[in-house]
Amino acid sequence: MGVVTVDLKMLNVWVEGLIRGGRVFGVQAKNNRFQFAPLLMAANLRLDYDVTVIPPKKYMQPAREDLLTFEGAAGFETCLDQEPFILIGVHPYDVAAIAQMDAVFSGDNVDVHYMTRRKQATVVACDVQAASANVFAGCMGTATVDKGFDILLTRVGDHYVVDSRTHKGEVILGNLVKAPKADAVSLARREQVWEDNRKYLRKHELRMAPETLPTLLEASCDHPVWEEKSQRCFSCGSCNMVCPTCYCFDVRDDVRWDLKGGARVRDWDGCMLRDFATVAGGHNFRKNRADRYRHRYYRKGKYMPAKIGHISCVGCGRCISACVTKIANPVEVYNRLLEVR
Repeated sequence: MGVVTVDLKMLNVWVEGLIRGGRVFGVQAKNNRFQFAPLLMAANLRLDYDVTVIPPKKYMQPAREDLLTFEGAAGFETCLDQEPFILIGVHPYDVAAIAQMDAVFSGDNVDVHYMTRRKQATVVACDVQAASANVFAGCMGTATVDKGFDILLTRVGDHYVVDSRTHKGEVILGNLVKAPKADAVSLARREQVWEDNRKYLRKHELRMAPETLPTLLEASCDHPVWEEKSQRCFSCGSCNMVCPTCYCFDVRDDVRWDLKGGARVRDWDGCMLRDFATVAGGHNFRKNRADRYRHRYYRKGKYMPAKIGHISCVGCGRCISACVTKIANPVEVYNRLLEVR
């Protein structure tokens, strides 16, 4: 696949062409923060952003979606979103998170709703240009990625290196196929960007290798940190809602007022919410805040590695920023587990 260099003007022309061709979502500024939203013009695209409030997973697993509709004796119809779309500006840690979501939703019982959207997505990743206040992707091995995207954009001075890695990427390159091939200098500068990001995207320093977390957690079930931190937890679920690797959902049937039809709907859910673990009969097997708090970290650092082979935290730092009581910092918690009790 091709690796070319383009200036900002050529990049904007390319993005405008993508917008004319179909659905495009890109990172844009909103009230001094950033979000993925429908992109209407190239001038609105911000590839120099630090972090988005909500991760791009919302385009593969929406916060709310209809799974099927039903209409009396006519039966039901499955709802599938099969319209292609492009995501522009996905940071490496979010690329890694999407890869984890792919593993979850394609394993065991395949989730046809997620996988249909995922197959329609073309991911244009962008290396981080501005470190957010709480990013620690460098500690988690997700400051850079070499797969999981269709095109990777890396800013080197006044130009971008455009690296197409898949057939999907080649399809949307358009006139960029005529752009100059990346020379040795540009490629060397890109390598420097990668090296710098692995080194500097560490606003919080994890004092262990991520792969040692399952063993550490195995021995830490009764550590006092769970009770200490959870005392300040509001059980609001903000850390779940902004996490790029949280995928839990609730399913319900919304019946119309005439009782003749409706829709089966699923919404995002989160293990930190008080009633998340409530089952039939009203029993809640994680009624205590400390149990819910501990579960979140065990899920990230122990249960998911056993399931998909990866620590389910990519170091984006969104949970740290979203928590109003400042108890959701994974690095702080995991480092505490190293202390002698």
